[in-house]
Amino acid sequence: MHPLLHSPSRRTLLRAAGAGAGAAALAAAAGCGSSTAASGRTRIRFLMNKPEVVDHFTDLVARYNAEQDDVLVVLDTAPTSVLAQFVRGAPPDIACYNFRIEAANLVRAGVLADLSDLPEAAGIDPAYQDLVTQFASYQGQTSALPYSIGTAGMIYNVDLFEQHGVAVPTTWSELLAACETFTAAGVAPFMNTYREVWTLAQGMFDYTTGSGVDVAAFHEGLQALGADAGPDAEVSFTRTLGPAVERMVQLSQLDNPDAPSLTYYDGNLRFGRGEAAMYFQGPWALGEIVKVDPDIRLGSFPLPVTDDPAQARARVNLDLALWIPRETERQEAARAFASWLLRPDVVDTYNADNSAQSPRTGAPPLADERLAGLQPCLDEKRIYQGISTYVPDSIPVGNYVQDAVLSGDPERLLSRLDTDWQRRARRAAA
Repeated sequence: MHPLLHSPSRRTLLRAAGAGAGAAALAAAAGCGSSTAASGRTRIRFLMNKPEVVDHFTDLVARYNAEQDDVLVVLDTAPTSVLAQFVRGAPPDIACYNFRIEAANLVRAGVLADLSDLPEAAGIDPAYQDLVTQFASYQGQTSALPYSIGTAGMIYNVDLFEQHGVAVPTTWSELLAACETFTAAGVAPFMNTYREVWTLAQGMFDYTTGSGVDVAAFHEGLQALGADAGPDAEVSFTRTLGPAVERMVQLSQLDNPDAPSLTYYDGNLRFGRGEAAMYFQGPWALGEIVKVDPDIRLGSFPLPVTDDPAQARARVNLDLALWIPRETERQEAARAFASWLLRPDVVDTYNADNSAQSPRTGAPPLADERLAGLQPCLDEKRIYQGISTYVPDSIPVGNYVQDAVLSGDPERLLSRLDTDWQRRARRAAA
């Protein structure tokens, strides 16, 4: 059943949980135990599933536990299915979790508490709160609060741009002119890696479609069609995304010639060596690139695919969002910790330290100067969630994009997406 087409039942959650349920129950028992610690404090289990920031949250939990005597927070970073934990009746008391389809299913199923009464909820920028509801909502409630906004755009080599007198492009025409300059100078305009298809889905496919169409409106239109979705519908991949995907294939002809054989790590290595001017990757690649050349100068910009600069948008995602299960018996303690996590000095510091945007209204801008070129998009809320994130894993969008850039045929990519989406929509309606 398509998780974005139908509300999951308990049976659906059971199927999704699968064999990992037993492990989740064990993790819950080990991480939380009784609700009251020996000290008399209310003990809550805090799930955080982003492994690269475990140290940061370990320090935060220790700091919170030291600042007050009512709540004892136990950090749980075990990589077990959160759906399985709900199925077994042992979810965490509070979570700071990547907001993807799995988390959206929890919202849609109505198993998360309404957090609209938290004072800090009013301080979340509405544009970032809307990122939650673009995936899922439940009876108009505030089921999850954004905590960290990841922002991505085209990475570029500042030195190569300066050496060849190329300005950061703001329109499609300027982008093509920049590519002509680099090609004439013997520099590959783009670094790309076809061997790992996720890099194509999150990179050039999301970037070109995100700056070419209103992704949220497109997805909403698909959802409204239900079983009537298909290539001939008023809203379809073929009709709506056609021009943007054609330009994606056009840009792929300017990639590094060995792109089909390269992995993500190969791309980081090659780009770090200065073998291309631009790279279809986001901030997650910056740290790997500077390992190759600590002195490399990098920047980022939103990929323009039209000649209207205002249509160029930054790709964003809810890297972390806070939520509390509806049925936890430790609501008060969990809410107190959530409020503390959303204190400006806590949430803003986390995001500054991790090259992300704080979701608060009036929060500081991106601290990483390599992402400064994306800040105008954030300020003006020219943002979108990548279209690939709306497509379930059972539809191999990355493989379809790979075929499109290798064959030069954008129509087959769009036709496959329409067919697969229509098939799932009809199954959901049956």
